Amino acid sequence: QVQLVESGGGSVQAGGSLRLSCAASGYTNRPNCMAWFRQAPGKEREGVAAIYTSSGSTYYADSVKGRFTISQDSAKNTVYLQMNSLKPEDTAMYYCAAAPFLPLWSSQALAVNTYNFWGQGTQVTVSS
Repeated sequence: QVQLVESGGGSVQAGGSLRLSCAASGYTNRPNCMAWFRQAPGKEREGVAAIYTSSGSTYYADSVKGRFTISQDSAKNTVYLQMNSLKPEDTAMYYCAAAPFLPLWSSQALAVNTYNFWGQGTQVTVSS
């Protein structure tokens, strides 16, 4: 059973930056795919960024391209989400997710049903 613990959320003004961390544990084989999702009140959970842990390939939602960067530290079993130029519309609960296997198509890297394991979430609030 994979455990995921997020940290690094908080409140920031528009234009500011935050870095989220996701520490993974409890697995025998490292998940092949990890991602960050977010969910704002009244909205569906959406994929923000994903990384294939072996190849390092990354995928981003159009809304965050050029502003967010997903990365990993394999030695620490941790995935990061660096968020720059934050906007009020980035306000949401951010969740880390892990999948044992790669999706069949890369277009599924940001799909909720690709992932089996989820963290509890960390709140990000961006004020204007």
